[in-house]
Amino acid sequence: MKPALNLALGASLAALAAAGLASPAAAQGVTVSISCGAVGQELEICRQGAQAWAEETGNTVNVVSTPNSSTERLALYQQLLAAGAGDIDVFQIDVIWPGILAQHFIDLSEHMDGAEADHFEAIVENNTVDGRLVAMPWFTDAGLLYYRRDLLERHGASVPETWEELTETARMIQEAERADGNGQMWGFVFQGRAYEGLTCNALEWVDAFGGGTIVDGDGNVTINNPQALAAFELAATWVGYIAPEGVLNYAEEEARGVFQSGNAVFMRNWPYAWALAEAEDSTIRGNVGVAALPRGGEDGSNTGTLGGWQLAVSRYSAHPEVAADLVRFLTSREEQKRRAIEGAYNPTIAALYEDEDVLAANPFFGDLYDTFVNAVARPSRQTGESYNRVSNEFWNAAHDVLARRAEPAAALQRLEADLNRMSRRGW
Repeated sequence: MKPALNLALGASLAALAAAGLASPAAAQGVTVSISCGAVGQELEICRQGAQAWAEETGNTVNVVSTPNSSTERLALYQQLLAAGAGDIDVFQIDVIWPGILAQHFIDLSEHMDGAEADHFEAIVENNTVDGRLVAMPWFTDAGLLYYRRDLLERHGASVPETWEELTETARMIQEAERADGNGQMWGFVFQGRAYEGLTCNALEWVDAFGGGTIVDGDGNVTINNPQALAAFELAATWVGYIAPEGVLNYAEEEARGVFQSGNAVFMRNWPYAWALAEAEDSTIRGNVGVAALPRGGEDGSNTGTLGGWQLAVSRYSAHPEVAADLVRFLTSREEQKRRAIEGAYNPTIAALYEDEDVLAANPFFGDLYDTFVNAVARPSRQTGESYNRVSNEFWNAAHDVLARRAEPAAALQRLEADLNRMSRRGW
């Protein structure tokens, strides 16, 4: 195990003893543990849901915080599960992981009493591997464009329809704001670190221009095409021009920090950032708008990468039925509604997109419904257990282009060759 993972694992599991959530009557119950992310309000909202279940059932829940980086989190999970460790009963897993981790999880269809039928069919299908429902949908995601409404109004600009328009509008407002004394203003921030988040961003650029999904539905490598090249060529102009050099090491929270401090015009991020941008202590509260990400040119399309997280029960759990009951509670309509209102986490139950309370808290949920249900999927199903290597090659190529270590055409040619070698004997 790598030293960094050792430290992360040790810190996470050390928290088990101190993180128990239970009712006074829990003495007769059992103890289960759940891994939760900690991006934004995620950890606290997870704790609240787990506490409510504990009080209702008389069981105890240990909440384990895991790395924010999905790349680091998957590596940690793989170490735990490969060892058959029962330290974590319920795993929060990314939408692209069911095929990778399925062998380690129980079939939840035997425990949900048909509740899965209320969730988006495509996500349930994504979470079904070899006929087994290995995870329940918890919340879904798609990349969105956040913008400063006040700055656009002040400078007579409109929400950009294309990536080219975003580039020009970002430059114009950035320069004007700096001339007015805000030397920290940047036009655009996003997730530019070499990790899974950059795969999501770069796939949005490529798909917006009509460049496909890296690997098509039949498993063919398609990334080296004129449309993908146009996307990479435009992105190559951003760093140091409308985006800070530091964006090359930004994940979600770094980008949000710059935007929420008032130092960026546009930001690409997930829906969770809305609730934080509109919080009482936010310096930009009341001045934030949300839209679909721009098209890639006039003939392109608005697109966002499909994200989202699921809950799975380890087959090494000492209490699988109790753990499955926790999953059923946390993925229920009532709990998903609470999470949507308090944290802007997108429900996976379609009916909640018509709920007045949910829409009052998140007005863009209704306007951008099509963005959420038609988001572009990463090619994890086509590439199976090879997906991690595919994504690693893709985000490294994108990072090299952004950092100007490679010309876009050369980066795509090398990426195509590497992926073709990888797929030579099938994914």
